[in-house]
Amino acid sequence: VAKDLGLQLPALSDRGVRVVSEGRTQYFGLHGKTGHLVTAERIDREQLCESVQQCVLRCELIVEGEM
Repeated sequence: VAKDLGLQLPALSDRGVRVVSEGRTQYFGLHGKTGHLVTAERIDREQLCESVQQCVLRCELIVEGEM
């Protein structure tokens, strides 16, 4: 994520970068030392998308300040 945004790793925490998922459970997060997108919770496809063939989890990346 840091690389895709063109930010150095310290800038991720300085800008308050975070990943927000729809709903209560936050399934994704950012690894503080690498800037990689990681799973923050166990993802159970059968529970989330039991009657849908194509399962999509939407999330947003929030970056405070100007880019």
